[in-house]
Amino acid sequence: MWTVAEGTLPAAIRPHMHAITGFTVWTDRVADEGAPADRVRRIARWRSETLEDLRSGRSAHPLRRAFVDTVLRWDLDRAVIEELLATFEADCASPPVFETFEDQRRYLRGVAGMWAGMWTPLLDPRGPEAFRLTSLLGEVGQLVDIFEDLPTDLAAGRCYLPREDLRRLDLDVADLRRGEPREALDELIDIQLTRWRDLLDQAVPVTAMVGPGYEAFPAALILGAQTHFDEVTLLRSRVLAEGVEPLSLTGRARRRPARPAAGHLPGHVAVIMDGNRRWAAQRGMSVAQGHRAGWRSAMRLVNSALRLDIRHLSLYMFSTENWSRSSREVQDLFDVLPEAIDQGVERLHELGVRVRWCGRRDRIDPSLASQLALLESLTSNNAELTLTVCLDYGGRDEMVTAARSLAARAAAGTIRPEDIGPDDLAGSLYAPGMPDVDLLIRTAGEQRLSNFLPWHLAYAELVFDPTLWPDFDLARLRQAIIDYAARERRFGGGGLPGPARPVEPARTG
Repeated sequence: MWTVAEGTLPAAIRPHMHAITGFTVWTDRVADEGAPADRVRRIARWRSETLEDLRSGRSAHPLRRAFVDTVLRWDLDRAVIEELLATFEADCASPPVFETFEDQRRYLRGVAGMWAGMWTPLLDPRGPEAFRLTSLLGEVGQLVDIFEDLPTDLAAGRCYLPREDLRRLDLDVADLRRGEPREALDELIDIQLTRWRDLLDQAVPVTAMVGPGYEAFPAALILGAQTHFDEVTLLRSRVLAEGVEPLSLTGRARRRPARPAAGHLPGHVAVIMDGNRRWAAQRGMSVAQGHRAGWRSAMRLVNSALRLDIRHLSLYMFSTENWSRSSREVQDLFDVLPEAIDQGVERLHELGVRVRWCGRRDRIDPSLASQLALLESLTSNNAELTLTVCLDYGGRDEMVTAARSLAARAAAGTIRPEDIGPDDLAGSLYAPGMPDVDLLIRTAGEQRLSNFLPWHLAYAELVFDPTLWPDFDLARLRQAIIDYAARERRFGGGGLPGPARPVEPARTG
């Protein structure tokens, strides 16, 4: 997660981030490796030497020298550094044992929270809450590490989950290693997820509290944490044996075996993404920040669709009617899109996603249109998932455009009007060959189609979810698929319905 986010930082900042991160990782290594008595002695000496280096403003140790330079250059808070060192020193003799969630939070704050807090001055902070929320985001990152390392830690006799939770469910650490009883262990993981999602939700406004040019860094960390938590939602107690694979810059590391929901799967899921503005207003954030959060949710949904073995996903991003919104909001949205494409193109390609643009192409800024066309070309041979981006799209406009195309062909004599059939019209739409939609989801509680894909929605099943779009996650998508699988699809006939589509083998990597 850190590696992915770090690439979004301005180049001038990265060496100083490296210095802070390198110092923290090395401190953790000093506190964690070797015999307990040696660790206690080494961390005490490391702490003492670090504080002396900070007082003198120089260091003979190459790693501490870079760290001291960063502390002085950015005037980092010495109390934050001392709290981080004190936490490592207090816990180095033996693995920490947390009786309660509050105990776990104190540890997370002392280690990852203080590490992240040291970043704050580097990100051009805006407002008094910047440090607290950056620190909170660090805590969330440490929780992601706990998920990733669960199998290794349990095998070594370490458990970083609150013991109070285990006792409440009549569990002990041995049960976690055995993976039984499954129902109680699933509930244990659900308890952790509920708390951790709440922490992440509290940290989300940090993206509005850093300077222009820095927002992508906390946003990437948030998306990484959301993706990890979605994975744990899918695995539940299996995470104790499997852990969560770290995000990396290589596509192979991100492609995990699909885990489709039981029953018939929708081949094509379309989503009307509604609620960005309300979500932002609830958090005191700008509309532009709501649209940025909506883009993160779109990237999150792509990962969820892959994990649940969906093959076609269409997203309603901007309608022909949206041009009537205020010029400021339209500009905000089109400012977000180029940034989002730049940040997402590599990941989409590595995930094997084919991207298609469905909509008018004559009114979008030429640089954005070129960006989207290049993304279509780059991903044209991918086959894991087809992602159709409906931008400047209107269903009636699409039907009129198709009718004009057929009329022109008839006038030219290349087709007879009486021979025109459904396949001819479908082939004249913005995205020829796009399959019919099996399942339409609209978020934020609205219950209308808003001129979206009228041809393809002819026999779609509809799910209206009250969740605001930026909060829509894998669990909500899976529930919509479960609801879909329970319905009888008759397609206008009177007999028993067939499956939504032939059941295909799940992807394996």
